[in-house]
Amino acid sequence: MSKEAVQEREESIRRLVRELPDDKRLRYFREVERKIKDPDTYATLNFIFFAGLHHFYLGKWLYGIINMAVFWVGVAMLFTDHVGLGVLVLIGVSVLELCELFRSQVIVQKYNNQVMERVYNSVSRA
Repeated sequence: MSKEAVQEREESIRRLVRELPDDKRLRYFREVERKIKDPDTYATLNFIFFAGLHHFYLGKWLYGIINMAVFWVGVAMLFTDHVGLGVLVLIGVSVLELCELFRSQVIVQKYNNQVMERVYNSVSRA
């Protein structure tokens, strides 16, 4: 999803929230504040630990486990007869992680939009 589309979605959610009654809007903001994630934390986890910890931060457990497993398989291969394959695996993981690092702002903004949408739906129906 493009940065513009993510920002557009965020703005449309904000317009909906503005229309909520004061008590529901207050509840919305309190709940969203607890649940949204910080793009800088995501980027830091991605930058410092290439092993997939940033996926866990967003609650994407399966991606995190797969990322860590592939990373550690690559590391383990460095100590076997398959050093070249291990290096290729680690390079592949690093390239994917760098792409996510450069897109971290959009990735977290998209996640936060999903959170805001769920909270809005929950609060507006209550």
